[in-house]
Amino acid sequence: MDGRASAFAAGTVLNALACGKGSAFAIDAETTAEVELDDSGVVTGEVAEDPDADTALIERCIELVVAEYAADAPDADGISGGHVRTESEVPMAAGLKSSSAAANATVLAALDALGVAEEVSREDACRLGVRAARDAGVTVTGAFDDASASMLGGVTVTDNRTDELLARDPVEWDVLVWTPPEQAFSADADVARCERLAPVAELVADLALDGRYADAMTVNGFAFTAALGFSADPMVEALPDVRGVSLSGTGPSFVAVGERAVLEQVRDRWSQREGTTWLTTTQNDPARTR
Repeated sequence: MDGRASAFAAGTVLNALACGKGSAFAIDAETTAEVELDDSGVVTGEVAEDPDADTALIERCIELVVAEYAADAPDADGISGGHVRTESEVPMAAGLKSSSAAANATVLAALDALGVAEEVSREDACRLGVRAARDAGVTVTGAFDDASASMLGGVTVTDNRTDELLARDPVEWDVLVWTPPEQAFSADADVARCERLAPVAELVADLALDGRYADAMTVNGFAFTAALGFSADPMVEALPDVRGVSLSGTGPSFVAVGERAVLEQVRDRWSQREGTTWLTTTQNDPARTR
């Protein structure tokens, strides 16, 4: 039984490490998962871009989908294992929600393989991927904010302590991303230091819930660059011209949103930095099987 699905990268509006509330928006860069389910009782995984990558997350996604849905799926008698292969445009450990995109794509592809992808809501599928992320230890907060934006499209605001979706809106932004060569893993972030930002994070959450997403992300960016030890220089270089700019996730990428002509000027500045700078757009469509 075979299935295939894609989910999107995302940028940060509010990092959930400080107060448990988070916000993110989907961007037009995809991760695709191909799943083959079988009766082997063993789940294996591979990442096309990195043969040595840790595959515990995507393997756990398969295990949870099989445990939750195989028994009631048509023609799925005996299904107990399988293999998943992911291929991605999203750099790993860059703050662009590569883990959430991989989990979402894998869950949807496994549901597609079972023939039940259209019977399971995208929110429920997303929460299954969040469970897998917690089980695999790749997230501190559960990353429901990142995962919901990747799965549902648009910008989302969530309470990661209860996996509650507080708001979702479409956003039409051009997006500029700068990713330096180093990596930063979310699970390694200094949570205690970030929690000291809770009053600021609550203010950012209020801005986001008021629909002031771009303002919210800029406040978030200055707060979390300080807490996580990054320079705010890329943000200063983008302001005041862009609508919003922030460190994405726990870094090291920075993301700016606004008018394309303005972002092209910022791109010229950011491109002088070591790493990769690229222009894309927001993505308002949900993750999909194909």
